[in-house]
Amino acid sequence: MMYQAFLLTIPLLMLLQTSCTTTSALDSVKKVGQASAPKVVTVNELRNRAQFNARNCKEVKDKYGQTENGLYYLNTATGGVYQTFCDMTTAGGGWTLVASVHEDNIYGKCMVGDRWTSQQGNNANWPQGEGNWANRKTFGTVEAATDDDFKNPGYYDIEAEDMSVWHVPNNTPVNHWNLAAIMRYHTDRHFLHLYGGNLYQLFHSYPVEYNVGAHLSDNGPSIPIVYDLGDKESTKNVYDPYSGGEIEGGFISFRAINHERAATAICSGVKPKGGNVEHYCIGGCGFFPEANPLQCGDFTGFAWNGYGTHIGFSASKQMLESAVLLFYRQCTMH
Repeated sequence: MMYQAFLLTIPLLMLLQTSCTTTSALDSVKKVGQASAPKVVTVNELRNRAQFNARNCKEVKDKYGQTENGLYYLNTATGGVYQTFCDMTTAGGGWTLVASVHEDNIYGKCMVGDRWTSQQGNNANWPQGEGNWANRKTFGTVEAATDDDFKNPGYYDIEAEDMSVWHVPNNTPVNHWNLAAIMRYHTDRHFLHLYGGNLYQLFHSYPVEYNVGAHLSDNGPSIPIVYDLGDKESTKNVYDPYSGGEIEGGFISFRAINHERAATAICSGVKPKGGNVEHYCIGGCGFFPEANPLQCGDFTGFAWNGYGTHIGFSASKQMLESAVLLFYRQCTMH
């Protein structure tokens, strides 16, 4: 049994890298607190982590006294084991990475790799697209979560209270995510209790489908956030200039619908006040009618007026080239 546990730690040995100081790619960002350099983890610590019996990172922290950010093994309710990243420092720690949304090719419209919209084209007969916001499919690896899309069993298995979101530049090594991030924030309202405890349940209540409703009146909830890196204005500044008047910073919003009745999944850091959500919300359904297929993809219409130009309806290059990491923190143990 000890030998098997040691084998489980082998992938974690890749984390043994020396630390270095990095700066945010977003000059206008405002820090709340100072991120510390990544700590080198010993072999004994890695071996011990492989023996933990926990359902989420909060339990790892509370039960085993772990306080370091890094990779850990967790168990599902049915006995499955998976590896993920635990943020043990933000707002008391205990945050479990459950997914990442990564745009590998903004010019590939609903093609292979667009797991959070559609990989089978922009098609009105495929209104849900892949449906990965509300199913139990998993994909990717935790160490490649800024290189490709990622979804682990915690997405649907953990019963959570709050979320944390990190925007991390593509291809950043896992032990530098915190330092490299251009934006980090979390919720503190325990809002997931109202929607079944996780995004899997929330998106069953608010399906991400084409023609599911009208913009604004049928949008899902918008939840106030607490910034760990950034502020309301810097958030608006990384999105396109034209949408500045129809978004309010300081929120995370769900199932936002555009003027053409196409649903997006998450508006990170903002609340929509209009119907051009394809330019600042990620993920979505299987069909975006306007200028078919130019809006279809995991980062939808983020490059409407050119790649990373930050003019018109085009987002900044920092936003376009960063993965969106989604974390849960589960219900407090009693």
